[in-house]
Amino acid sequence: MSTQRATVDRRVQLHNERAAGVWSSGGRQYDEISRGIADAIEHCVRRLDPRPGERILDLATGTGWASRVVARRGASVVGVDIADDLLDAARVAAEVEGLPIEYETGDAEELPFENGAFDAVISTFGVMFASRPERAAAELARVCRKGGRVALTTWLADSSVFEMFQVMKAYMPPPPSPAPASPFAWGRTQRLHELLGVPFQLRFEKGVSYYREACADDAWGAFSQGYGPTRALANSLDPQRREALRDDFIAFHAEFSTDLGICVPRDYWMTLGVRR
Repeated sequence: MSTQRATVDRRVQLHNERAAGVWSSGGRQYDEISRGIADAIEHCVRRLDPRPGERILDLATGTGWASRVVARRGASVVGVDIADDLLDAARVAAEVEGLPIEYETGDAEELPFENGAFDAVISTFGVMFASRPERAAAELARVCRKGGRVALTTWLADSSVFEMFQVMKAYMPPPPSPAPASPFAWGRTQRLHELLGVPFQLRFEKGVSYYREACADDAWGAFSQGYGPTRALANSLDPQRREALRDDFIAFHAEFSTDLGICVPRDYWMTLGVRR
């Protein structure tokens, strides 16, 4: 199928440029964050069941972990993200494996592809962070052909990932009024039906991703370097508050200590949809 670019004025919409910079700041170190969700990515790809010859969009691809898993199954893959530095890392990783994946800078709320351009769309904990969820959901449906598939993983609204964000929230400035939509709303099946239930026939399966490190300090190292929201927040604080954030972040992860390190269970929904 053709994926000829639609005529758009911007690759990333103006209101998303700051977010693009935040996510991009993790660079190639974001792949460590993807390593921590590799089990959920494998789950999502298995349920999507990509086939050789299919053209599949990995939306909010990050450093391309999911796109590589899909490409190894013989599908033709396009990875899109708003973060240029993450895409640069994705290109290098794909080249090392000899995987012919296309990567493009693009905004989930205004994708540069024709209607029905893809046989399937996958997004692993990515599209849920779009600033305008209704618009992103509409675009996801628009570029998926009739009879095609969507596969998403989204953190549950009361997951340990939500709790981790609550730790960070204590150090963030007050949100604007009205507050932006919470990405964790995608962690409720009712909201998923509201966003995608008209264009897609949806089915759900719960999953648990296990985040493991040698110690809680290593979680701070991974997230403060590779995860854009944590890195940007830490860099915005004065030294005293940054140290306090570090202590709270480590203490949170230390709650999941085992004899071997830390093991954080992180609950999510696996959503599979067929385009009506």
